[in-house]
Amino acid sequence: MKKNIQKKSSPDSSLSRSPTKQRDIKVHAVIDNVRSAYNIGSFFRTADATGCTKLHICGISAYPPNPKVEKTALGAAESVPWKYYKKTEEAIATLNKENIPIYAVELTENSRDFRTFDYSHPVAFIFGHELDGIGNSILKLANHVIHIPMHGKKSSLNVATVAGIILYEAIRNTS
Repeated sequence: MKKNIQKKSSPDSSLSRSPTKQRDIKVHAVIDNVRSAYNIGSFFRTADATGCTKLHICGISAYPPNPKVEKTALGAAESVPWKYYKKTEEAIATLNKENIPIYAVELTENSRDFRTFDYSHPVAFIFGHELDGIGNSILKLANHVIHIPMHGKKSSLNVATVAGIILYEAIRNTS
């Protein structure tokens, strides 16, 4: 005999936000020479989930239309505004013209724990190359350099995972 199992159709509506409110948050992500198209697809999914205002895709990073990006993005490339720049400096200059504070996400000698900031909006975060991170010339253009504390033997996380942590922290107090 089969049991009649009811499935929940959607999460508690008090936990979700409307697309209009999501776009009011004003969080930008600058993707600096991220080499994996699959990571770029993950950025699109995370940007959609967090209501990210815009992805600024730079340098060697793949961008739509690209089958690897689209495979991981699962349609989010159509719902998240984005722009491609040949050079990361161009994206930063655009954000500077809009007076948007820029946080580079990189573990450096002088970086600060990302949890010590109260992020105002609008805000932009730079995420760098999977192996090389964010170059010194780009780090110098940021208003702040932040990092996620590491407690294991490795000193890094996947860049798309980092984006999820940082973007959700940036919107935490606005939901």
